[in-house]
Amino acid sequence: MSSGNCMNRKHYVLVHGAWCWDKLKPLLETSGHHVTLLDLAASGTNMKKIEDVDTFSVYSEPLLELLATLPPNEKVILIGHSLGGLNIALAMDKFPDKVAVGVFLTAFVPDTEHKPSYVVEKCIESTPKENWLDSKFSQRENKSITVFGHKFLSNKLYQACSVEDQELAKTLIRPGSLFIQDLSQQKTFSKQGYGSVPLAFIVCTEDLANPLKFQLWMIQNVGTNVDVLEIKGADHMAMLSKPHQLCDFLLHIATKYA
Repeated sequence: MSSGNCMNRKHYVLVHGAWCWDKLKPLLETSGHHVTLLDLAASGTNMKKIEDVDTFSVYSEPLLELLATLPPNEKVILIGHSLGGLNIALAMDKFPDKVAVGVFLTAFVPDTEHKPSYVVEKCIESTPKENWLDSKFSQRENKSITVFGHKFLSNKLYQACSVEDQELAKTLIRPGSLFIQDLSQQKTFSKQGYGSVPLAFIVCTEDLANPLKFQLWMIQNVGTNVDVLEIKGADHMAMLSKPHQLCDFLLHIATKYA
């Protein structure tokens, strides 16, 4: 695809943790597309501290601000990874006319029947405490804080990635939150907003953080038609462990919906 062919040029927005998309970004750009990487509040290079991010909406502000400033008639392909699935769901709910398709990369995918916290709560309920290894959890005011441990990163998230990628992740890890308390108090995502946008889910068979069984449960729980694609051998960080196959899938999805 020629980068000069504007009619076929798509805009991909990748959420979140900008650095971890570095292998995928040039592959999409070489195929002639525009790519935006986002660090959400208190993530990556965003200078806010998680203690100062009171709600999931504030956490999602960089994404919401981007969609609010898109030119008229422009639609993006939103890709959410892990917790980022809830960020793109929120964005789709608020700006359904700005999103051609929402892609959930082994990500939390909510429904329109339960509170936004539902899938996160189900994940935590199904995860034995010992699976978190050396990760640390604390409570500050009305928000739980999570810091993933180095063993957890190497053995549960990045186990199929290179040693270099694992070590870089360890240097960049920051305290975060799943925002369960806030999400449990929010309205369900609407059928008119989030529920009106086409969805795709990319299954990663070797994800040990969102195991295959739980990924398949989430897909079934959505209760609507979802395009499902599978990357065999991909861990939780498919953009690092299987970037070429992920790129091929995203190009396929864009051809169908955008």
